[in-house]
Amino acid sequence: MSKLPNKNHADIKDLSFEKALKELETIVSRLERGDVELEESITIYERGEALREHCDRLLKQAEARVEKLTVGADGAPRGTEPLDPE
Repeated sequence: MSKLPNKNHADIKDLSFEKALKELETIVSRLERGDVELEESITIYERGEALREHCDRLLKQAEARVEKLTVGADGAPRGTEPLDPE
């Protein structure tokens, strides 16, 4: 269901998670205030959706890299294994 980034939002792929999230929060705040004209609302909503998809993609990548520590019967660390969030 994820769309390829719109050419107008090509810069998003280079944003860190934190910068993308901060920009997304700014967009949400502007839209919630309701002081943005209709055309600009549509434009920033589209950018917000691209930012949300980017953040989601980065979170999934980070989750895939996270490992959990395994502990033996004696309580000593044995190694790591992939994180199973469920």
